[in-house]
Amino acid sequence: MTARATDRARYDRATAHLDAPLALVDVDAFDANADDLVRRAGGKPVRVASKSVRCRALLERVLAKDGFAGVMSFTLAESLWLARSGYDDVLLAYPSADRSGFAELAGDAKLAEAVTVMVDDVAQLDLIDSARADGREVVRVCLELDTSLRMLGGRVRVGARRSPLHSPAQVADLARSVARRPGFRLVGIMAYEGHIAGVGDAVAGRPLRSRAVRLMQAAARRELAERRAAVVRAVRAVAPDLEFVNGGGTGSVQHTAAEEAVTEIAAGSGLYVPRLFDHYTSFSGRPAALFAQPVVRRPGVGVVTVLGGGYPASGAAGPDRLPVPYLPEGLRYDPQEGPGEVQTPLLGSPADDLLIGDKVWFRHAKAGELCERFDVLHLVEGDVVTATVPTYRGEGRTFL
Repeated sequence: MTARATDRARYDRATAHLDAPLALVDVDAFDANADDLVRRAGGKPVRVASKSVRCRALLERVLAKDGFAGVMSFTLAESLWLARSGYDDVLLAYPSADRSGFAELAGDAKLAEAVTVMVDDVAQLDLIDSARADGREVVRVCLELDTSLRMLGGRVRVGARRSPLHSPAQVADLARSVARRPGFRLVGIMAYEGHIAGVGDAVAGRPLRSRAVRLMQAAARRELAERRAAVVRAVRAVAPDLEFVNGGGTGSVQHTAAEEAVTEIAAGSGLYVPRLFDHYTSFSGRPAALFAQPVVRRPGVGVVTVLGGGYPASGAAGPDRLPVPYLPEGLRYDPQEGPGEVQTPLLGSPADDLLIGDKVWFRHAKAGELCERFDVLHLVEGDVVTATVPTYRGEGRTFL
């Protein structure tokens, strides 16, 4: 029996009393992935990206481990909710235009101390000030650096379109604007190198593309390490008490941690290890989060139909954004239909061994987005469900 077949048998036994659709997290795999992130971070603390987890019970589990410290959130409303729930170090990874949220933040000393907001434009400071109402608490600010690799005089650009702040001078100018402005305190710098951390460099069957990605990423790491160090020097000249410099992501943990200028690493997807993180030379994780759909039809030889399953991931639309049928091994989508919102036909010889009501296990393309489809996660240890915990959605919290 293969390792995957063994996992399937465990998951089927653990959830035999549960009807699909359902989602689970393999706790042993989750913990092993967490340990691997800490190992690769080389002694620097790992800040957990909540967007990739979206379950408070699992956030608390990983934060209880040595080597993890703080949360990287994805909306201001989520940040405030976490802070009110007792999380005392929440870095909002994206700028916000949530005026009511900023009014709440500026009016509550506990929230203002726990939450750090992201800024890359003076206009964002203006918006926060306009939203303060009667709140006079000092707002903690982090500046985001654009990490994109620019070549041929800027005519070629590789990387996500995030912050407009690319050069040390640009970041230092905004740092001075924050320092001069009453009601704000500059405490951090963030730089997320998505083109390094979030792009696989060992895609099966695509050796030329994989080699090109590795060459690009090597060049990008060299350029960014030099520029990030210069940015940190320039900002520390303005704000000597800077508390943290955040960088990295699941696919680049050890490379980013090696930079002296970086004080902490961000990671989250590496806990669940969705399918987009299967193709890296820098690490190999264990799939920890899966969802099951029930077989509801047997249209013919070599075909079964499961309920639902059409849960595409965000990003540029394409086959890599789709979930994949994972267990039993050997199932594939009908190219004429793909995964559907209400039903999904699956092809392959394993279909002939599946009965009505059996579970087919899938892996999502991304990590936390799976939790927008399920109210709870069943935590499996061995072949037993040891706990059932709510996702953000299960707690009535849908932030985007």
